[in-house]
Amino acid sequence: MYNSKIIGLGYYVPENIVTNNDLKQWMDTSDEWIQERTGIKERRWIDTETSNDTTSLMGAKAAKIAIERAGLTKDDIDFIVFATLSPDLYFPGGGVEIQELLDMPTIGALDVRNQCSGFVYALSVADQFIKTGMYKNILVIGSENHSGGLDRSTRGRNVSVIFGDGAGAAILSRTEEKNKGILSSHLHSEGKYAKELALISPSTQKWVNTIIQENNPDDTSYYPYMNGQFVFKHAVARFSEAIIEGLQANQLKKEDIDMLIPHQANLRIAQFIQKKFQLPDNKVFNNIEKYGNTTAASIIIALTEAWEKGKIKDNDLVILAAFGSGFTWGSVVIRW
Repeated sequence: MYNSKIIGLGYYVPENIVTNNDLKQWMDTSDEWIQERTGIKERRWIDTETSNDTTSLMGAKAAKIAIERAGLTKDDIDFIVFATLSPDLYFPGGGVEIQELLDMPTIGALDVRNQCSGFVYALSVADQFIKTGMYKNILVIGSENHSGGLDRSTRGRNVSVIFGDGAGAAILSRTEEKNKGILSSHLHSEGKYAKELALISPSTQKWVNTIIQENNPDDTSYYPYMNGQFVFKHAVARFSEAIIEGLQANQLKKEDIDMLIPHQANLRIAQFIQKKFQLPDNKVFNNIEKYGNTTAASIIIALTEAWEKGKIKDNDLVILAAFGSGFTWGSVVIRW
């Protein structure tokens, strides 16, 4: 059995910054209202008039940075794992588009659809491929284009103010160091709550042209729906469980944590978890105030920024934890 470790990181976000005050042109809201509930000050939304960015293209841009930082070339990559809830096309998924955009050999490409937990799930899949010896270098991407599918009216503000666009990428590589890299991953789901945070349409049960034919402006099923308080209640519980599970599996204590990177869903959730585990500010990294919730991209963008700022050092114990639609949740324990 081999171990796997991250040897390259990169992220990309659109240039277009949308502040809380900017949102007032579309909806009845305020900077104070949004910050009080979410901690978000601004987010990046693709400007379709000035940019050709898509979910896959942003992922490719982040991937190029990660590959270069890993000291590899595109031809050294053996496999692609691509996490997103917002692929460019209903099908095929974004993984094959990455293979084309980066002009890679005909390597395999796998898409992961676990929304806010997407990067944690994707990393765990890549880790297992490497630990079994099947692949040596795997490109793992989380990328999202939320802005193209949000209800920007007052009706949709509870959801639309939260989400942003962006992408992050990691190169996971084989290592023979037994105590370095990914120590364990822990994944869970609870499907009975699937519709508490969901996008109902389009789907095979309700295609887009059906909505158009009905011409029903009151049909909100093609916009994301979130039962906010219900999701918050479950998120704080499952975040805690996932972190504890990861620590116990490796015979570690909360005091051993050097850096916690939580999914950037809501600053209030992260603060709740930080207080529960009694972690000082320098052991938790948040950037939701700048980017909003970028779903499958949020953890990898935050991990990359934390590393770039020197907040993650050799031999640090790093924990990634996520909770989101599905409900799905999980954690990854890493010895850097």
